[in-house]
Amino acid sequence: MKQKLKTKSSMEAELVAVDDAMGRVLWTRHFLAPQGHPVSTTTIYNDNRSTAENGKSSSSKKTQHINVRYFFVADKIKKDELEVAFCPMTNMLADFFTKPLQGSTFKRMRRIILNISETDKSSAEHRSVLEN
Repeated sequence: MKQKLKTKSSMEAELVAVDDAMGRVLWTRHFLAPQGHPVSTTTIYNDNRSTAENGKSSSSKKTQHINVRYFFVADKIKKDELEVAFCPMTNMLADFFTKPLQGSTFKRMRRIILNISETDKSSAEHRSVLEN
């Protein structure tokens, strides 16, 4: 989703994205708890190492300009309701849906999303519907 706020760094942009997702995360947690499915900690994977590390404290000189409302994320982390974990860009499944991937990266992500094992030869190569 396009962010409604301009940011000065990729770390800040990632922190804004985590904060934007918090509404949905909290609603889902509060919905599941009365249904008998309490969630102990929600993990949000992030491909920006600075956000994963600074999201815990977020008070260095480089991040002190961030608006106070984004410290909401840090409060949820302190309460063990949220965890922001680093996930390398090569393993970020969301990229499959948001970026034009090519070659082996596209095929690997497609296999993961479609739950196709690497040893399954019958469905390893999918034919395009555009081919004759």
